[in-house]
Amino acid sequence: MSLTRRQVTSAALAALPLGAAAAAPAHAGARRPRTVYLAGDSTAAQKYSDAAPETGWGMALPFFLRSGLPVANHAVNGRSSKSFIDEGRLDAVLAAIRPGDLLLVQFAHNDEKSTDPTRYTEPWTTYQDCLRRYLDGARAKGARPVLATPVERRRFDAAGAALPTHGEYPAAMRALAAEEGVALLDVQALSLALWQQLGVEATKTYFNWTATEQDNTHFNPPGAIAVARLVARELLRTRVLAPRDVIRLHDAVPTSWITWPAPLA
Repeated sequence: MSLTRRQVTSAALAALPLGAAAAAPAHAGARRPRTVYLAGDSTAAQKYSDAAPETGWGMALPFFLRSGLPVANHAVNGRSSKSFIDEGRLDAVLAAIRPGDLLLVQFAHNDEKSTDPTRYTEPWTTYQDCLRRYLDGARAKGARPVLATPVERRRFDAAGAALPTHGEYPAAMRALAAEEGVALLDVQALSLALWQQLGVEATKTYFNWTATEQDNTHFNPPGAIAVARLVARELLRTRVLAPRDVIRLHDAVPTSWITWPAPLA
């Protein structure tokens, strides 16, 4: 049921809050650039100055994509694949998305909250059902859907082994991607391997650990940059993007490039 695959041939400006890319003015007669739309949760979302230094990896993704393809970051704190739909956020994305665009979908952190019926999904049934709505919606608009397994939290056992925290959700997403014939970015496996490589202490410098907070889910600028680099590498590996579209994969990216705008009124 998949449409003809289109190579995405552009890259990124700054990560934008909900609707910002769609609202940007176009010059008369200019061809509309293809856009990467991001649907996800707080690990990817745009953060504002009242949350600094917390940083979503979607804020850093543009640093690894060549200019010409905006990143419209619709990821929102606390959302699951279900609540994102129920709140009308998927509808908002699909109202803006155009043929040739890319819809990158990462959920599971909040789908796991079994005590919250507004967000909970079961991996092999309702989670897959919700994800299919993203896939079908993007395809109906001529856009290309891409699934990304959820980035891992920082959790280690007593022996220093990095532990997976997402249960069956990554496996359910991998199975759905294979069934539907869509590209899969295995961010869960890659981030788990990265945390293992860094170890217990070094990973603290990638997560939102501050003098008052020990957050093992959300990132600071180095962590967001590291995860965005993994995403960009996967976009290249899966041939969603061409080599000319991806930049700085092996270069240092200054954390000073991360900025937090003032909170929305």
